[in-house]
Amino acid sequence: MKNALLNYYQAIEKASQDMLAAARVGNWDEVLKLEGACALLISQLKQTAAGEKPLGQEEAQFKSRIMQRILVNDAEVRQLAEPWLDDLNELLAGRTPTFH
Repeated sequence: MKNALLNYYQAIEKASQDMLAAARVGNWDEVLKLEGACALLISQLKQTAAGEKPLGQEEAQFKSRIMQRILVNDAEVRQLAEPWLDDLNELLAGRTPTFH
């Protein structure tokens, strides 16, 4: 089951795992860097997808499982980022944030 598209999905999953690890320790600079890497991978995936044949059933199921894990990672990163974003909004509004 080797397909260029699946390689991109796996790379995006790895980046999402790394983003989650960075978010768990509060390394938001790393999260932002990895978010940029994900955006690049997604762009490359879209370009590659235009020239690829459709995935077979087994490959499509594999892709679906990868995407589900990416979404779970993304949801946890967002949950961890909420307090940080609230603090950032407070700073931008000129108020002293409550640090967590």
